[in-house]
Amino acid sequence: MKTFWKTFILSIIFFALAIYLGSYSYTKINKEEYYTNIGIVTEEKENKSENIKENIKKEENYNSLQEAFKNSRRINVLFVGLEDIRTDAIIFASFNLENKKADLISIPRDTYIHRKGYNKGEQRKINAIYGSHGISGVKKAVSYLLEGVPIHHHIIMNYKGVENIIDSLGGIEVVVPFHMVYKDPTANPPLYINIPEGKQLLNGKQSMNFLRYRKGNTKKSGYIDGDLGRIKAQQQFIKSFAKKALSYKLPLVVKKGFEHIETDIKLIDGINYATKAMGIKIEDFNFQTLPGESEFKRIDGQLFSYFTPDFLEAKRLLEGLYKVKKEAIGK
Repeated sequence: MKTFWKTFILSIIFFALAIYLGSYSYTKINKEEYYTNIGIVTEEKENKSENIKENIKKEENYNSLQEAFKNSRRINVLFVGLEDIRTDAIIFASFNLENKKADLISIPRDTYIHRKGYNKGEQRKINAIYGSHGISGVKKAVSYLLEGVPIHHHIIMNYKGVENIIDSLGGIEVVVPFHMVYKDPTANPPLYINIPEGKQLLNGKQSMNFLRYRKGNTKKSGYIDGDLGRIKAQQQFIKSFAKKALSYKLPLVVKKGFEHIETDIKLIDGINYATKAMGIKIEDFNFQTLPGESEFKRIDGQLFSYFTPDFLEAKRLLEGLYKVKKEAIGK
């Protein structure tokens, strides 16, 4: 097993934390003076409430995904955790800041996507796109898998400092589905994972091992459903981390995390998102996985394991997320 990073989890949380930190700062400063200083004209409270109601109503009356993509005020962010030049983890997150909801769709790293001129088995996985086409290529691929959905921003993160962040929170509690054991003395640094089954309070190093674990040294060990099982475990970790991180030590966590993030979110946009997202809770985050199934394909005489997306179900997922009218679906 190569040394790799499960940092997309922290990317998601840090984006949420950025919203909360902005909200925290916002409540400490006079509203009118604050907006005047950054050059934003505020609306009257009554007008803002009416606009929010109008936006929510509008989102519930789209006739097609194309209309929804064009007119919705949802903010879509792609979170990427890297393993060298490969995207070891990808999550599409769609934030409805009007009704304070967030929908997160995990994209398995082995998702099959064939690009012209890239015909080798490993090149047909979505995790290979970043190395040749960068983040823009990954965004195009995810948009393709999700019916052409717009992706407004991206967040890329490495795992440096992650252990310290988790330790600063006093560890994260998770339910370990089975005894995780794995040894790789050739890794740099050498890797040794030994996490007992059951409810555990994991420190920073243990948390990284939990997130890095995919399979053991024997064929019979590991997640029964492969990468899908690991995604479920990671989503459990997200919820646990978020619940604890958002409850206290907020400025400390953000300070320790943001220096390890690369993003195209501008400061003025971050402030805008923060003010609109005041009051969002971890219960408002909905976790899903790209529809599809795992299967093997033979390429140049070799068998490769892929996750094959179900485009029809992916379309239905997006139609539900964007509130496309049921009577319009299928026309």
